[in-house]
Amino acid sequence: MESIHAVAACAVDAQEKTVLAYGDADGFPVFLRSSAKPFIAAAVIEAGARERFGLEPREIAVMAGSHGGQSFHVEAVRSILQKIEMPEDALQCGVHPPYNAAAALELERAGIPLTPVYNNCSGKHAGILALCKIMNADARTYLELENPAEHLILDFCARVSDVKMAEMPVAIDGCGIPVYAAPLRNAALSFLRLATLNGVSAEDAAALRIVRDAMMAFPEYVSGTGEFDARLMEAGGGSIVCKAGAEGVHGVGVLAPGLGLVCKVLDGTARARGPAVLALLKSLGALSAAQLTKLADLERPIVYNRAGRAVGDISAREG
Repeated sequence: MESIHAVAACAVDAQEKTVLAYGDADGFPVFLRSSAKPFIAAAVIEAGARERFGLEPREIAVMAGSHGGQSFHVEAVRSILQKIEMPEDALQCGVHPPYNAAAALELERAGIPLTPVYNNCSGKHAGILALCKIMNADARTYLELENPAEHLILDFCARVSDVKMAEMPVAIDGCGIPVYAAPLRNAALSFLRLATLNGVSAEDAAALRIVRDAMMAFPEYVSGTGEFDARLMEAGGGSIVCKAGAEGVHGVGVLAPGLGLVCKVLDGTARARGPAVLALLKSLGALSAAQLTKLADLERPIVYNRAGRAVGDISAREG
């Protein structure tokens, strides 16, 4: 044993009853970070962005995703910007190399300069710009909490989480937009509702359905080729929708019989997230043996040294 990462988690069933809790599930609020992206995208969809701009499912999936900067991700974000008639420099998410190592190397070798479109959050930002267009809100200030688009988004997130907006802690995310916090149980409730579409208004359910179905139909647009979210949804075969967030946060919705799960690695270490999520889903009976077999390398990742030798692994343990 070398390092220990404590994980807090909560799961609720189709009746919105708590069926699993580690840590303070009803107390200390957790910032959802990028795990909130499906709900941000749903707020944009509910405002009418799909119909007004002719958004396709793959574009909606990248709006709800944290993409790896692969060519198909960048093409989808640029397509959204073209449809809403906004230039790439309208994106205020900042610049970083693509998370996908092959995509980053390809840009470096080609001498292509990095721009905000390669940022993992560019799809979300393009979606918020679309919302600004619909609301006639100032796109130059879309990062600000006072912008009407951000107010609408946070109101939607509060509704699906059963949190009062006025009491919802708000800070600034890594990409610059306001990010909210909720107790783990409320966060789990929001993922249950994303999966089942129950417990919300007809309008909210319709928007959640569009986002949920787009994410499951195009899982690689939500994260990237071979990434955890893509592989978990692929293994789910239409039964699981999920979204990771920074600082060790992860949310999962299981469509039938209905389950919402959110976990937080307390020290923010991302490497503990996958094994923890899969162990929790396994304990809840949400994954079959066949599905777990497909995800075995993610359930217990091997640690290799610089010489390529397997020297350990990362595994989840209760207690």
